[in-house]
This record gives sequence, structure tokens and C-alpha cells, in this order.
Amino acid sequence: MSIVVEQNVLIFIILTLFFGGGAAYLAGRGLAMKWRPVWMAVLAMVPLTLGLRFLHYALFEADLTSLHYLVTDFIILLAFCLLGYRKTIASKMVRQYPWLYEPAGPLGWKSRA
Repeated sequence: MSIVVEQNVLIFIILTLFFGGGAAYLAGRGLAMKWRPVWMAVLAMVPLTLGLRFLHYALFEADLTSLHYLVTDFIILLAFCLLGYRKTIASKMVRQYPWLYEPAGPLGWKSRA
């Protein structure tokens, strides 16, 4: 069994960061719009990560069974997902409860004094 290394950084950037990250961000945003708990966002990244690893394997002959790349992709997708989730929740809290909360940056809110 030979160890296959991800051959091209450009493939990683386009497939994982651009397409996978975009899908993860939109998944987090969609879950937040329906007021789903954050653990569902974490759970939703498992099939997305497996699908992304399969695309790496099918399109570019990357190693399908590499735990290192699987965990790396999962962490990256989870970060994009949680970013979309938190940004949407913060926006909704401020927009839907303006008498209670005011913005505290792009990812947070605080109580009105």
C-alpha cells in the first residue's frame, strides 16, 4: 500500500475551501435560520466531509482512506459551518429582538443597557 499525498494545493483550495467551505457555510446558515441546535451543524458536516473526500478520490486519485485528510477536511468544513451558523444567529437575534439586543460585532450580540 502506497501513501498518496495531496498532489496539488490548488485542488485543495478549490475543492475543499471554495466548494466544500461554501456548502458548509450555507448548511450552517440554513440550520441557524430554522433555529436548530449547534450540535446538528456538527452532525451535518459528517456526510459532507465523506462526500468531499470521495470527490478528492474520484476526481484526483487522492487517498480515500486517509484519516489525516478526513479529519483535516472535517475541521475545515466545521469551521465554515460554525461561522455561517454563528453569523446568522447573531443577525437574527438583533433583527428579531431589537428591544433586547444590539450588535456586538459580526458574530455576537449584547443586551441593551
